[in-house]
Amino acid sequence: MSASAESTFAWEALTPRGVAAFARATPGRLFLVQFIVALLAAVSVVWFLHDGCFPTVLTAIQNLPATGEIRSARLDWRGNSPQLLAEGRSVAFDVDLNHSGQIHSPADVQIEFGGETVRVFSLLGYTEWNYPRGYIIPFNRTELEPQWGAWAMELPFMAGVVLAIVFMLCWGLLATIYFLPVRILGFFANRDLNLRQSWRLAGAALMPGALLMAASVLLYNSGFLNLVSLFFTFAANLVLGWIYLFLSLLFLPRFPSVLNKGNPFTPP
Repeated sequence: MSASAESTFAWEALTPRGVAAFARATPGRLFLVQFIVALLAAVSVVWFLHDGCFPTVLTAIQNLPATGEIRSARLDWRGNSPQLLAEGRSVAFDVDLNHSGQIHSPADVQIEFGGETVRVFSLLGYTEWNYPRGYIIPFNRTELEPQWGAWAMELPFMAGVVLAIVFMLCWGLLATIYFLPVRILGFFANRDLNLRQSWRLAGAALMPGALLMAASVLLYNSGFLNLVSLFFTFAANLVLGWIYLFLSLLFLPRFPSVLNKGNPFTPP
């Protein structure tokens, strides 16, 4: 595993040898592959929103009364309470003006609109926010349904662009944090690795975790993973990056000074 990665063309980040090849690749090559991986990760999240969340949102809007709004930080509700608006596997919406707790949805996330606050329930408990003051927010199907129809196609595209940019920025930040420990590890492992190569290696080692995250989101949306398993795969994302960092160091060439040059007393 001490073979040189110089002869390996940097194009994939699924194996430790492939990650090691990016240490000696150009920054443009690294950014290109990172951008492709970021797009794949963003597309998986966008597909989850489009397939697992947006239909539930539309159903909840269609079940709203014809009139209603949030005004002066209070919900003006004209329907029954409590009332379940829509329920999917991932998210559910209901209205309970007094937060009486009569509606318990099996969805992973339950968003409940009360008289003065909105609560978000999950496995971790719930969080509560007050409605914003000084704003009038429509809370009826007459206004929200055409607005949702107008933005339903643009929202996934905008979410995908924002997520891809966020992934790239996060990888750049993490590579900046990791590259010095990587350089130190490479020194003690007698690997030929400078600071710039350490930064590229750290950036490349983050991509396998991103691909794992993208696959786990798709599996979660398909029902093969539950929310707890999804959280574990997200945590494994960072751990996998360090595993690839350690393993990819073994595929880098050693320092020329420690290579076996033969018997110096033997004449050429």
